Amino acid sequence: MAGNISLANFAKAADLKKRLWFTLGALIVFRLLSFVPLPGIDPRALNNLFQTTRGGVLDFFNMFSGGSLERMSLIALGVMPYITASIVVQLATSMSPALAALKKEGESGRKKINQYTRYGTVLLCAIQGYFIAVGLEGWGAQQGGSAVIDPGMMFRITTVVSLVGGTMFLMWLGEQITSRGIGNGVSLIIMAGIVAQLPTALAQAFEGGRTGTLSPLAIMGVLALAAVLILFICFMERAQRRVLIQYPKRQTARGAMQAERSHLPLKINTAGVIPPIFASSLLLMPLTIAQFAGNRTEGESTWGDILITVTTALQHGQPLYMFLYGAGIVFFCFFYTAVVFNPEETADNLKRYGGFIPGIRPGKRTEEYLDYVLTRITVIGAAYLTVICLVPEFLIARAGIPFYLGGTSLLIVVNVTMDTVTQIQSHLIAHQYGDLIKKAKLKGGRPR
Repeated sequence: MAGNISLANFAKAADLKKRLWFTLGALIVFRLLSFVPLPGIDPRALNNLFQTTRGGVLDFFNMFSGGSLERMSLIALGVMPYITASIVVQLATSMSPALAALKKEGESGRKKINQYTRYGTVLLCAIQGYFIAVGLEGWGAQQGGSAVIDPGMMFRITTVVSLVGGTMFLMWLGEQITSRGIGNGVSLIIMAGIVAQLPTALAQAFEGGRTGTLSPLAIMGVLALAAVLILFICFMERAQRRVLIQYPKRQTARGAMQAERSHLPLKINTAGVIPPIFASSLLLMPLTIAQFAGNRTEGESTWGDILITVTTALQHGQPLYMFLYGAGIVFFCFFYTAVVFNPEETADNLKRYGGFIPGIRPGKRTEEYLDYVLTRITVIGAAYLTVICLVPEFLIARAGIPFYLGGTSLLIVVNVTMDTVTQIQSHLIAHQYGDLIKKAKLKGGRPR
């Protein structure tokens, strides 16, 4: 039924088409910006240096930025500093009574919190940008292949300003997509970056099969695993735990008393794709700083050796990285679920409108029951996300296949695509109901 509605009304939904064109145009701008290099960078030398770190943390960061880091473009940092700042502000809001009270003030409080998030984004971008600039100056200098044409303070200032401006523009672009386009803007930008890298990853895998570095059986196994993962992700993202809600008996038109029943749907994965993105963001920010700082101080001091040891231990596929990544996913599953769903508020709303869960008293008991059910299904959701993100990544890292084909990238692409399609269908249904209301008004206004 929904599919027929969508196909029949798509041509007539002018507002939806405008939103889709705006979203497409914004994503094209994002892709074009990823090819605009920072001033003072030698692209050939940078490409040669980047090849020496293949498979490391920079490759993982490069995946989320759509290849921007590899080209050291204006948007090399992507939207990760913005996401990290959002995490810090949300954690501070849950721990600080002042920020919690500010959040309850409505629209004005939300704007104030968003302003703090932007300030945090600028600060994080400036820190990361400085370390990247310093690291670029020393990266490969001992081999005579520095990627910086004219090192110095001016290059560092220019790099910091450019990277801050690029990330702030992406943040603004994501907000514009959310308000004037279709879907969540930041998630779509991340997904666009991953999708842009998938053809290159497939080409690398097939080239490895042709040259013999990868076995054809391993490639076929990864493609089959990707297909199974997509089906499993779609199933789990649709899975719900329906809590029966009953309302008091009401008199019908025939005079009979009838009780109304409905369901409160609780998604198994209430947090969606947020936990992997948040966990990746928190891991990638310090690792990127350590990677470039380690390149700068390589062979010069014990501090440089420590940084190199840390980045080596936290390479993609290493046990320590997998443990921290999995722990971050589990933590943000519970944290973000608590942010988006408030059992106390839901119990109060049910009590206000006369609804209750059969066998559970309204009020405090309902709140405890909802919290109990939500905790149990969140355990399942956290286990599902951890398995999806870690097991395929571990197998692919061992097989030597590009991790763009791994579970994290597939989870983000499938999840964001499903959310976007759902929003498109909602717009189409709203458009259809709008047309029906207009027709009803016209018929009702005609003289008899």
